[in-house]
Amino acid sequence: MADAVDAGAVAEEQRRADRLRRVVDVACALLRQGRLTRAEAEAVVAATRAHALSLFPGKGAVFDLVLAPRFARILDEFCRPPSGRILPFRQA
Repeated sequence: MADAVDAGAVAEEQRRADRLRRVVDVACALLRQGRLTRAEAEAVVAATRAHALSLFPGKGAVFDLVLAPRFARILDEFCRPPSGRILPFRQA
């Protein structure tokens, strides 16, 4: 009987891990392709973190260690800077 409970717990854990992977993959794709401002992108990351914590309560430190650096790299590469002001080129 304990084996059935353990198998069920393992299956549930795997289901939640698969769901988290899909959520993170969609968030990364949105950040790369969405042409978001920095504030909008940070809101997507915050929502993803909240969803991860709803799937795995108390694992915020794991998110910060494993996924936050991935999101930081994407934000730095693909998100527009917070300032919307663009300086014109000087013409000689």
